[in-house]
Amino acid sequence: MPLPPLSRRGRRRAAARTPDPALDDTALGAARAALSQGRWQAARSLLAHTGDDWDRRAHRVTVLAREPYAAAWAHDWLLAHPGCPDGRVLHALAQVRRALRGRADPAGARAACRAATERVPADPTPWLGLLLLERDGGAEAVRLFEEIRARHRDHHHAHHLMVARFAERRAASGPDPLHEVYDFAAWAAEQAPADSPLAILPVVAHAERYRVLAGHGFAPADPAASGHWRDARARDVMKAAFDWWLEWEHDGHPRRLIDLNFLAHAKVCEGRGAEAAALFQHIGDHLTPEPWSYPDRAPGPAFRSARAAALGLRAG
Repeated sequence: MPLPPLSRRGRRRAAARTPDPALDDTALGAARAALSQGRWQAARSLLAHTGDDWDRRAHRVTVLAREPYAAAWAHDWLLAHPGCPDGRVLHALAQVRRALRGRADPAGARAACRAATERVPADPTPWLGLLLLERDGGAEAVRLFEEIRARHRDHHHAHHLMVARFAERRAASGPDPLHEVYDFAAWAAEQAPADSPLAILPVVAHAERYRVLAGHGFAPADPAASGHWRDARARDVMKAAFDWWLEWEHDGHPRRLIDLNFLAHAKVCEGRGAEAAALFQHIGDHLTPEPWSYPDRAPGPAFRSARAAALGLRAG
């Protein structure tokens, strides 16, 4: 028998407990809601105003592309405005999302992304779509990553993707303090400007490597019970990242809450409750599935339990 529909209050409560990929971008949330109803004009205006803020553009396009009918609405957009580059990029990324869900042919999604790269050659976003379709950190992923860096050297989403892919190399060989994912993350952080959020990338690498190790039975399923965050190298990485945040905290980067979730998770696992509490104060309710879901946990309860413990609150 089907369950009764949620009340309005119940829907609000469920929404509050569901990670929102839009994070705190209210303009994006409004455009996404309109797109879900077939009104693509709000998305068109949003992306036009985003311009060449490439990290923000990638964030907004990938979130809009998650809407189940984004590809269909972007197709309507292109019928009305055939030459619109924003519509073409959104359509390509929506095809990528459908392919990742197993609802479209990856070859078709790749073709749409390549067509978009020709239409908007300076935009790294279609190349990000191609990188999303790569499931490992092999030569093709590296080539696509370099195409993205040629257009935006410090592309946040692309660096996170490469860390996740590199972390899976030699997954069955067990712990390795010299694993290449650590070198890649350290290199990227060093190459970036002093105020770049890529300074957090070594923390992301540590969490991604834990995900792989735990998934193969080399680390406990409870990350806080793992010593993965407590050796000397890990402590140095976490301290450097936290010190960077204290000095360079930015409220403007569209994906900063992803970084703060990774850093808060690391501080929880490291047993640094006071530092975790400071981060949770800035995060608010904007949890992200990664890394709270690692290796196979429900992210919402894991986040709320950790936040309550750090802030001395009752978990809810």
